This record gives sequence, structure tokens and C-alpha cells, in this order.
Amino acid sequence: MPSPRDPATLLAAARLYYVQGASQAEVADQLGTSRSNVSRMLTEAQRQGIVEIRINDPIGRVHDLEERLRGAFGLREVRVAHTAGPGARPEEQVGRQAARLLVDSLKDSMTVALSWGTNLQSMVYAVTTEVEHHDLNLVQLVGGLSSIANEISGQELVRELALRIGADYRFLHAPATLESPVSTAALLREPSISAALERARQADLAFVGIGSPDHGSSSAIIRSLDLDAEERAAFRAARPVGDLAARYYDAEGRPVEAAVGERVIAVTLDDLVAIPHVVGVAHGRAKTLGVLGALRGRLVDSLVCDEALARSVLSEAGLAPAADTPAAQETP
Repeated sequence: MPSPRDPATLLAAARLYYVQGASQAEVADQLGTSRSNVSRMLTEAQRQGIVEIRINDPIGRVHDLEERLRGAFGLREVRVAHTAGPGARPEEQVGRQAARLLVDSLKDSMTVALSWGTNLQSMVYAVTTEVEHHDLNLVQLVGGLSSIANEISGQELVRELALRIGADYRFLHAPATLESPVSTAALLREPSISAALERARQADLAFVGIGSPDHGSSSAIIRSLDLDAEERAAFRAARPVGDLAARYYDAEGRPVEAAVGERVIAVTLDDLVAIPHVVGVAHGRAKTLGVLGALRGRLVDSLVCDEALARSVLSEAGLAPAADTPAAQETP
């Protein structure tokens, strides 16, 4: 009878069972052993790393990271997109996961609010549904982006999503930012703008991109405000790490209003937190501090991100995920 721990015997049993598709009884006959011994050999082959079990998730999620994030931060929903492999585009993978969560969350008579950004653009373009909902409404959390070039505005995203899910929509007819606090205050007094913001505050569900003040469009927002040297210094002294709908916050999720808050046409962070379900969407390690600040401040209830960002957030929080073992990996 072959030794149940001999690597050559374990390899032979594994090839017969996993590659050639033989039953355990057939493996036992070929190796001259019992069926129960074959079962033990296959288990031992996994323990020694001769056999690696890989779970292929057809919808491309990394469930162990989702559970770690959910447990660590008390999140309602977590979707971590697996983005490894040639040609994988993290923003598209994250967008698909966000789109699935959006569709899963829709209900009749619901108002959904959107901010803007690359990840939400990917989400909107990935949305498909055959389910008909009644009395759906879409609104903007932040004004348009007329002062920031090459960005998809909230108006464009709201219109496109409305077409895809059969919803009504309402625009916030105002820029996202202005250079003058006086101009901002005047616009906020306009009935159409104040009414649009009030409708956003009453949303049932919100999807927001999570930004970083030193990268991409969030950095462009700061540049568009034309802050003087003193105002820039005050803003930086407050140590902003991220933004949601052009509203900045520090590492603990506390609002950073210095020089910036009074130049933005958008709901406030307090307004956002009051919405029953807020989903933050982000990809890339550059967003680590922004995502972590939003989680620590409980500014979002749910998170959709890519695998690299999920690992980076856990590591920065001192909750680094254990290294994958050969017998327990998940790939799409």
C-alpha cells in the first residue's frame, strides 16, 4: 500500500482525481489502496501545497477583503473588485461592481443622488437592468464642473443614468465651485438652486466618488478656487485627506471648511451623512487616506473599491490582511 504522505504518491493521486477526473474509488484501484485512504491523500496533497484550490468568482469580487473591511469599519455593503490580470482597468472593474450594487438597491419611489468623477462615470456606463421601477428620481449632490476641464459633470451622469433605469431627473443648475464666497452665497439664495440642494438632502440613496486633494479632479477643484497664499496655507494646515462631492475632510472624517467650504455649491458633509444609505466609490492606492478618513468619520455606509485599495486601507489602519496561502486564494 502506498504511503499516504509520500509526495510522489500524493501527486499521482491528485493527477488522477483532479486532472483526469477519476473517482476516488478508481484512484484507489489504480494505486492499490482504499477509497478512505485516497480521501486522506487528497487532503494531505492540499496541506503540502501539491494541490491549490482556487475559487473563481464569476462576478469578480474578493470576498475575504470584503469581510475584513465590513468587520473593521461596520460597513453595510462592501464590494471589492478583483483587478489583476493583463488589460484589467481598475476603474471599469470598480464601476461594474458599483453598478451591480446600485441596481440591487433600487426600489420604487426612491430618490438617488450622485456626485461625479471617473468611478461614477464607469458605474453609470455599466448599468443595465430589465427591472422596471416606478417613480424613480435622480438628483445631483454637487454643482456642475464648468471650471474644471475634461471632467464628466454630475448633470451628464444624472441624465445618462436616468435613460438607463427609466427615471426622472432634476439638474442643479450651478457650477461646483466659484472663486468668490460672495458669489457662492448669492447663488445659494436662488430658489431653483436651494430647491435642488434640498431635494438632494432628502435622497434615499447616494453614490459618491471619494477623492484625494493631491490627485486628479479633487486637486483640480482646489486649483479652480484661485486661493491666495494665505488661504492655501490655511487649507493645508487643516490637513485634508479626501473629499466627497467637493466637501473636504481630515483623517478622522471631520469637515475641512478653511477657505474652501464657502466657495462650493453642494450639500454639506452633515447633509450627506443624514442620507439613509451613502455608497463611496474609489480605486487606486492614491485614495487610501481619503477612503480611510471617510470610513473613520462614518461619512459613507458602504464602499466599492478595487483590491489594491482595499489592501492599502487595511494596511494603513493597522489591519493588514494575511498573505494568501496556496490553498486559499480567490480570483475572478
